Amino acid sequence: MRLLVTRPEPDDQRTAAALRARGHAVMLAPLLRTQTVEFALPDQTFSAVVLTSANAARAIADHPRRAQLTSLPAFTVGGRTAAAARAVGFRDVHSAAGDRGDRGDLIDLLRTDLPRKEPDPHGAPLLYLAGEDRAGDLANCGIPVHTAVVYRAVKAEHFPPPVAAALTDGALDGVLHFSARSAEAYLDCAARGGVSAAALAPLHYCLSRQVAAPLSAASAAAIRVAPRPDEAAMLELVGSG
Repeated sequence: MRLLVTRPEPDDQRTAAALRARGHAVMLAPLLRTQTVEFALPDQTFSAVVLTSANAARAIADHPRRAQLTSLPAFTVGGRTAAAARAVGFRDVHSAAGDRGDRGDLIDLLRTDLPRKEPDPHGAPLLYLAGEDRAGDLANCGIPVHTAVVYRAVKAEHFPPPVAAALTDGALDGVLHFSARSAEAYLDCAARGGVSAAALAPLHYCLSRQVAAPLSAASAAAIRVAPRPDEAAMLELVGSG
């Protein structure tokens, strides 16, 4: 199949390599660009660090208090975020699968595992390292949470010219979408480029129903949703036709 991957760098390269290894032709259009946001932390004790994106882990790689943060237990969603957390120095990493939607599984994990690790009998707050735009928070976890915005995703304004041409020519069979923000950026770029109808024509592979929502609202011709919100499930979905 002829596929377009819209996720940001560097994850787009990994996905493209996996698709090419399966015999697909792949074009790249990273429609979101991740920017690190400078942030300060209050002078207090935290019980653990929570990360729901690998971008959050990467954002603290050069932070002056990284050593303090990475000495704490880390609670993440998915294997990729867990691996990114370990790469920046976290040693005690607990990962929720994310099968029921990221925060539901994460909250279950926090409720189960955190009490066994809590260093403060009065319950020090969690530190949630978050993106500027996010689908929800951790208000329902039953534990005090301090949220620090550590990165933002900036939308692209236009498709790369080869991608716009491929859409116009009907030269793409499918498009892979990994976030609702990138799906929105895809539709915005299509509108600015005057190729909205062509952009809706391919088969759209989406990480979740939430990711699919903007495309569904725009009346995309065909949408398929991964059974689990992870890259492996997306690759399986593409392989199923």
